[in-house]
Amino acid sequence: MPRSDWEERTVQANGNRVHVRIAGTSGPMVLLCHGFPESSYSWHHQLDALAAGGYRAVAMDMPGYGRSSKPIQPSDYRVTELVAACVGVVEALGEAQSVVVGHDFGAPVAWTAAWTRPDVFRAVVGISLPFGARGMAALPGDPFGDQRPSVTHSALAGDDAVFYQEYFADPSGVAEKEMEADLRAFVTSGFYGLSADSPLPPEMEGVDLTNLPLEFLIQWIRAAMCVHHGEGFASNLQYPDQLPPWLDQETLDIFIDELETGGMRAPLAWYTNADLNWEVLGPYQGTPVTVPAMFIGGDRDVGTIWSQEARFRQDEYVKDLRRSVIIPNCGHWIPQEHPEVVNTELLTFLKGL
Repeated sequence: MPRSDWEERTVQANGNRVHVRIAGTSGPMVLLCHGFPESSYSWHHQLDALAAGGYRAVAMDMPGYGRSSKPIQPSDYRVTELVAACVGVVEALGEAQSVVVGHDFGAPVAWTAAWTRPDVFRAVVGISLPFGARGMAALPGDPFGDQRPSVTHSALAGDDAVFYQEYFADPSGVAEKEMEADLRAFVTSGFYGLSADSPLPPEMEGVDLTNLPLEFLIQWIRAAMCVHHGEGFASNLQYPDQLPPWLDQETLDIFIDELETGGMRAPLAWYTNADLNWEVLGPYQGTPVTVPAMFIGGDRDVGTIWSQEARFRQDEYVKDLRRSVIIPNCGHWIPQEHPEVVNTELLTFLKGL
């Protein structure tokens, strides 16, 4: 539920307005970066837990979302600009350093922040996606971005479909039109359809989805995360008869209200920069993440499933990976589906720094 004792503030960061929710008035700062299609409210379970643990927890409305600025140019959402916004929030709140935590698309932003600005971000936690270097998404077959993401996307999708990130980035605006046609239905089915509460196909019951042979993993991606020509992304999702127990109606309404106010164009613009992100991160390729790090995934989470190659090879690139956790019976919305586990893991990691 919305908390009246959270401090809400709008700061200037990297030339933009950034709205933040803050819990805790003192202690080391922990910056929380959400993903698609959420907001700073995604961290409502973590804000109080971190504050109670002695930390100053700061959840951002990432650029393009919520009450933060929504730049017009898609390139303004390239990862270096998003990292600069994170740095700007730390500085605007009077801090020199912070731990950075990210979920979904917020995870590669957090990893990149710790990778490229370890002077500011002294530790990192990636939730759903492990470190993917300049490729960011840690995709199978090319987990650390040795080739352009668009090439990897095409190889994953095959000839009769497009990877969902390419669909989201389509310059015709087809994804925006699909989502805006019934935003409530899209968001509701997205939360449910990518959670552990949505049923698996019978042939997948009992299968360890987090350790699939590459051939079967690619088949799964084509079935679950690609959009076939003439269809929309919603065809991959399921609409629930009732909301799952971890998602109450008020929380869902908050996300939908924020997206209805700001629209989907800016959130989708993040996805247009896959190749540009790859280019601007080129100078860092081959250098490791040096700060203390942790990964948290879910055994039913799409990101955890497709990133298995990157997860198994993290120690090649993340030199101080202190823990890698896979939460059982957990889908994509990890901080909300299993908040107690996430909070415990975060606090244990933070206390060890």
